[in-house]
Amino acid sequence: MERLLTTEEIAEYLRVDVVTIRRLINRNELPAYRIGGEYRFTESDLENYLQRQRVGVKSAEPGSPLSGTIEAGPFFEWIHKVLQGKQTSPSDVVKSDRFDRFTDQARRVLKLSQDEAQRFKHNYVGTEHLLLGLIDEGEGTAIQALNNLGVELAKIRANIEIIVSHGDRVVLGDIGLTPRAKKVIELAVDEARRLDHHYIGTEHLLLGLLREGEGIAAGVLESLGVTLEHARTEVQQLLSKHAENETIPVPPVPSEATSLLSEGAPELICSSCNAHSPVYFHYCFNCGQPLKPE
Repeated sequence: MERLLTTEEIAEYLRVDVVTIRRLINRNELPAYRIGGEYRFTESDLENYLQRQRVGVKSAEPGSPLSGTIEAGPFFEWIHKVLQGKQTSPSDVVKSDRFDRFTDQARRVLKLSQDEAQRFKHNYVGTEHLLLGLIDEGEGTAIQALNNLGVELAKIRANIEIIVSHGDRVVLGDIGLTPRAKKVIELAVDEARRLDHHYIGTEHLLLGLLREGEGIAAGVLESLGVTLEHARTEVQQLLSKHAENETIPVPPVPSEATSLLSEGAPELICSSCNAHSPVYFHYCFNCGQPLKPE
């Protein structure tokens, strides 16, 4: 049996309000099931409705997940396949070993997004919940980028609270991602690939939310002056600064040389590996490179 979708899920997917969905039902344009005073929809009925509304066909843009970027490697191909699953939830991403390229912070964002959906009493995780998850996590490059762009995080939450209504029933257990939220994760993976990163962090999730462009999250961010271009530029600048500030760790002095170094005695520092050696050494005890007296 197909999974049944709620009115809110259909509205989120089509990016219209709930009233519009009810009008479509009343005009017999969108089939629905009436269950206990509420409407439910099948995915096949929604797909048939969309096919009837189709006014033109064009190929996917170069670089979009649908035109080959997700197929750029086994990982991208696999994640694309998984996200097409009917019941994919944030927990599926967090728990799966195959999602080990997501940083701990990115995984926390996904977990927190499900918590936000439950707080709203929603039985789906949409782009707005992912954005709230980013804010709740509170750290990482995404938050730094938003702060540097002059965005007040409290305004993001306030705007979402105004736009999104709360449900009337408590929702327990894992909650599925909406099609838009799945697309955001795919786009985040693709953003990491574009930047030649071997991980998916909060910054990639932020770029995915903006690049998706049609969900509630993208609308809220754009209303606060955040564009994809500005965010990309800020993320790249932050990552460049992080790389510049990284220091080469100093290897410990080999045990054979420990007895030769007394506290406070002058040392030579290897220009290749930064290891410390006694001043009378001609070669680094750690890497074997010649030592040059200062």
